[in-house]
Amino acid sequence: MEFLRANQLNLMLLLSGSCCALSLLVIFSKAIPFNRRMALLLLELSCVVLLLSDRFAYIYRGDVSNKGYIMARVCNFLVFAFSLLIQFSFTWVLKNLYRTVNYPNKMNRITLRICDFLFILGEALVLISQFTGLYYVFDAYNRYERSNDIAVSYVISTLIMLLQLFFIIRNKRNLSIKMFVTLIAFTVVPLIATIAQIFLYGLSLTNISVVGMAVLLYVFTLLDINEQIEDAKIKEINILKSEQEKMQMMFEQTSKALASAIDAKDEYTHGHSRRVAKYSELIAKNAGKTIEECQRVYYAALLHDVGKIGIPDHIINKTGKLTKEEYEIIKQHTSIGSQILSSISSTPYLSLGARYHHERYDGNGYPEGLSGKNIPEIARIIAVADAYDTMTSKRSYRAPLAKQLVREEIIKGSGTQFDPEFARIMIFLMDLDKDFKMHEPDALYLVGNKEA
Repeated sequence: MEFLRANQLNLMLLLSGSCCALSLLVIFSKAIPFNRRMALLLLELSCVVLLLSDRFAYIYRGDVSNKGYIMARVCNFLVFAFSLLIQFSFTWVLKNLYRTVNYPNKMNRITLRICDFLFILGEALVLISQFTGLYYVFDAYNRYERSNDIAVSYVISTLIMLLQLFFIIRNKRNLSIKMFVTLIAFTVVPLIATIAQIFLYGLSLTNISVVGMAVLLYVFTLLDINEQIEDAKIKEINILKSEQEKMQMMFEQTSKALASAIDAKDEYTHGHSRRVAKYSELIAKNAGKTIEECQRVYYAALLHDVGKIGIPDHIINKTGKLTKEEYEIIKQHTSIGSQILSSISSTPYLSLGARYHHERYDGNGYPEGLSGKNIPEIARIIAVADAYDTMTSKRSYRAPLAKQLVREEIIKGSGTQFDPEFARIMIFLMDLDKDFKMHEPDALYLVGNKEA
């Protein structure tokens, strides 16, 4: 205690400087809600005035000069007044927490209103004491001395602390553990210090402990706000992920339903779109594409024939050879599909697959006669997969081709009809498929297939 008594003035100066710095930080702490920020700012500034006033009260104690006479009285008045203002500021902090946790309760309102009433009563008594000597007087040497009624000030402060403590404990479930412990410390530590100060005259234990707790309150409030922001971000991310998963599921289901509707127009092409999508995805994967790129290839291939919706059924299901006019009509499915899918602005790659999957590497395809690398890569992949499924599936005009014949046709078309790189990968996949499962209907049960 002697060490504290000897160094308390320096400690007051240190703590008041800390509160000044924290006041600036509070102003710029945008993460803290405005009302709570204002309450903390008032709290920290009150602590600065309290400690500086208490410090000067000790310095000018016993100074019989005119300056000493004024400073001793003004500073002691400010000590009593701002001790109560700090408690008012803390009540304001609690009110803000009360609104934040959204825990409406009549007892909460009454408790905090009593705190406000006691604050007003306490400030009134401090003002009265300046003219009556209710709390303290000064002797002939300008030294501060407690009066017999000084206990009244302690009773008011103690009642406010107890009510605040009651409020905090009552609303424990609505506070984080960090904030709960900090708020409890803000009330309990000064309460203990107040009791101790009654018996340890000459020490400002209450004021020092209050300011110390005010510093901790700001620090832990900021930490608590940061945790709340982090939790909110995590919740928001989880919500966004959930929404994305729902949107992805809806997209998948819609794409598959649309692909099934397309294939249903031709009794000989059931499952064609899904098989082409799977083959295209396998080609993209073996070409070293990323998971996201493979997904794009898959869905572009799944909807590559969507334009056939606009082609008359009698042309699509014709068993004989198409006339020149009929062939020109069926070629229009690429443009129709592109128009349909281009309206989906978030997935522009879908329209590329639909429009260009009948372009040839040598430039003799349609609808634009593009050649080589000018053909979108996604369409070059689909072109190989589409041709493979066409050759390995039953058609109205022929049975499925033998594996070796299909292999020869792809090799023959490499560099003319197909991109050589993707034709090579298709041959590689065929060679891996020893039992020739990559054709209807076994293709739908390949390992890793989305429909398996």
